[in-house]
Amino acid sequence: MSNYHIKHLEEYYQVYRKSVRNPEGFWEEIAEEHFLWRKKWDNVLSWDFKKPEVKWFEGAQLNITENCIDRHLATRGDKTAILFEPNDPKEGSEHITYKQLHHRVNKFANVLKEQGVKKGDRVCIYVPMIPELAISLLACARIGAIHSVVFAGFSSKALATRINDSDCKMVITSDGSYRGSKTIDLKGIVDEALESCEGVEKVLVAKRINSDINMKEGRDLWLQPLLDAASDQCKAEVMNAEDPLFILYTSGSTGKPKGMVHTTGGYMVYTAYTFKNAFQYRENDVYWCTADIGWITGHSYIVYGPLANGATTVLFEGVPSYPDFGRFWDIVDKHKVNQFYTAPTAIRALAKQGVEIVEKYDLSSLKVLGSVGEPINEEAWHWYNDNIGKNNSPLIDSWWQTETGGIMITPIPYVTPTKPTYATLPFIGVQPCLMDENGKELKGNQVDGRLCIKFPWPSIARTIWGDHQRYKDTYFSTYENMYFTGDGALRDEVGYYRITGRVDDVIIVSGHNLGTAPIEDAINEHPAIAESAIVGFPHEVKGSALYGYITLKDAGESRKHDNLRKEINQLISDRIGPISKLEKIQFTNGLPKTRSGKIMRRILRKIAEKDTSNLGDTSTLLNPECVQEIIDNAL
Repeated sequence: MSNYHIKHLEEYYQVYRKSVRNPEGFWEEIAEEHFLWRKKWDNVLSWDFKKPEVKWFEGAQLNITENCIDRHLATRGDKTAILFEPNDPKEGSEHITYKQLHHRVNKFANVLKEQGVKKGDRVCIYVPMIPELAISLLACARIGAIHSVVFAGFSSKALATRINDSDCKMVITSDGSYRGSKTIDLKGIVDEALESCEGVEKVLVAKRINSDINMKEGRDLWLQPLLDAASDQCKAEVMNAEDPLFILYTSGSTGKPKGMVHTTGGYMVYTAYTFKNAFQYRENDVYWCTADIGWITGHSYIVYGPLANGATTVLFEGVPSYPDFGRFWDIVDKHKVNQFYTAPTAIRALAKQGVEIVEKYDLSSLKVLGSVGEPINEEAWHWYNDNIGKNNSPLIDSWWQTETGGIMITPIPYVTPTKPTYATLPFIGVQPCLMDENGKELKGNQVDGRLCIKFPWPSIARTIWGDHQRYKDTYFSTYENMYFTGDGALRDEVGYYRITGRVDDVIIVSGHNLGTAPIEDAINEHPAIAESAIVGFPHEVKGSALYGYITLKDAGESRKHDNLRKEINQLISDRIGPISKLEKIQFTNGLPKTRSGKIMRRILRKIAEKDTSNLGDTSTLLNPECVQEIIDNAL
């Protein structure tokens, strides 16, 4: 049993060694002791990265919702499963117990069946962060339908592409959504998308903002009356461990988005086990991940991982700045949150507001802080650690991907000593390695290379929906017999890993490989700077040179731009070396970002290269208007 909850560093090393010496035995023990199976597996693992093909718990049968809901009813029926915190704090929170969740998921599952959804059908979910979003995922899983959640901030074009790619027969949405002081017409976006989606037979609409919307006769149905009429008894469909649970799209560096397919058994085991340990979750803790369920972080660490552990998970509809920049800390104070998991982009935005706003709230309930989405820069790390964690809540800088399904490299709080900007050690069962460009493994410490994984873990994505060849080409063709993450990393003198950014964000200047992340870290330490992004552009002498896009904390701070440019390059020179200095520095009012907060470097690269004729699809950007402004002021 002790393998399930790791409590100190020596134990981590013991369990880790066991997990890599005998992965099958290790994961079999975890799976057997902590989950409900309808039928046990015939074989723990078969895999071949050349094909690539991975199967965990083959022959086993289960339903993930029985593990996330039903099995908790006897002991935790009245415990809060989902704690809903709406966009407007005046609306008041909603506590949904495990019993109520069971009741609501069953009703929703019966509605899906009555509307013709069967096991294996794809259902697109385009719903804001309201309880119906989590419930619709679980309702699909209950009846064996494959859910494909599309973040409810994507454009109609992006939505249509995803609906058509996986041939969804139903869309679940709401009349609209709240985002801070704004309302968004989600149903209008769906209507526009469906003009080019012939396969969709039904649209279920939840009421959220009570707006007047068009309902298409024969296709569109209000959700609530159907739920009211449905039975609250629904037998869970028996699924094979390798049956698909969901498809989730991630943008490729080129071309159309990739529909990553995650299956049922291995995904459940891995997300539950990582959740328990990466957050050191204890029985009565209140856990809050601020991500949107439209991303993998929300799937794994708002819905499936926490509920499989019988946890209380917070579902937050709003934004960190509404009604003011104290909203996150108000929620932590109000619900006595114990684990808090957010993105560096949110931390930087909040840090910009100063600490006075933080000091109004009692954050003493916090035991663990987490960071996800991109490597956290040093300045943000210290601000978060000092002002939110008060130096006594360990900060886990977790590295993982949509494709990995769960956390891969992370400190375990109170177990692994942390180090700013380092994701530290591999999670149990994960076998990372660093490779050079020629396909040779870099052994030992103090090396810098490309991050690969040598051996499958239970929640690895099994394929790209409808395009296995692309899956093979993208992840398994760069290095033989290895999963290539697409990220660069370094391993320090004690074996800690630091992610240095996407390999396509490594710029070769005068023969030197320069990762953009450490340079941005250095720049962001300047007190006047809010954020930066570095890209390469062609240079006749150096091959490539560095172009920096810099956002200042105070937009009016146009003082002495030339002085600032000198200070920035001095900082880089001091921190990394003169070779990393920026050739061009452009001050911007903002950087183009996806809705998950990632900077769209592809666009910045094109502007730096003076190639703005085709910037590709900018519809998924949070702030498309800033692109023109950057073009107009390009150097």
